[in-house]
Amino acid sequence: MLLLKKILRVLAMHYGKFPNLYRRICKPRGKEYAEFLRRHGNFYEIGQHCTILTSTHFGDPHYIRIGNNVHFSSCSLIGHDGSIAMLNKAYNVKLDSVGKIDIRDNVFIGYNAIILPNVTIGPNAIVAAGAVVTKDVAEGDIVAGVPAKPIGKVEKLVEKLHTKTQMLPWAELINNREGGFEPEIEPQLIQMRVSHFYGDKSTQQNK
Repeated sequence: MLLLKKILRVLAMHYGKFPNLYRRICKPRGKEYAEFLRRHGNFYEIGQHCTILTSTHFGDPHYIRIGNNVHFSSCSLIGHDGSIAMLNKAYNVKLDSVGKIDIRDNVFIGYNAIILPNVTIGPNAIVAAGAVVTKDVAEGDIVAGVPAKPIGKVEKLVEKLHTKTQMLPWAELINNREGGFEPEIEPQLIQMRVSHFYGDKSTQQNK
């Protein structure tokens, strides 16, 4: 199996071969999958330092531009209006409704968010989980809801989270790690967080 994964990864990353098998068997993490899509995904452009989950849906990658440091949860980006086929038949017309999706640098798209055509997001913006984005998201905005509307500023969120982080019992681990995730220290972080949230489990079981 390890040899199969290695061969599939090489064929996919270098030549764009067997993408479905690559996703199913190799289960690439977000950074690796973003690089695969950057090379072979038929996007207009994908920048550097992005992460994309294999569960993220891109309806029309040709019309999607993604900047640097953009991170996707399981969400959907749709570049066309799917009702056109029905309208053409029902009204005997020939319509077209396709638009770009332009995501600038330093953007996060949350779980189950939907991005619709003719939208520009950011830079330095956050789309909250479940949001349906129908209009441009301004620089530095956090948007949420259906349809998505501004609910805050990213700069204020950074200040709030920084203060909160420094008060956590595991703040030193966070401050010393290289990136956003390090497998070596994750078990210790989980243990400290669970203890902080629920107290000592053995003590509670003895009560």
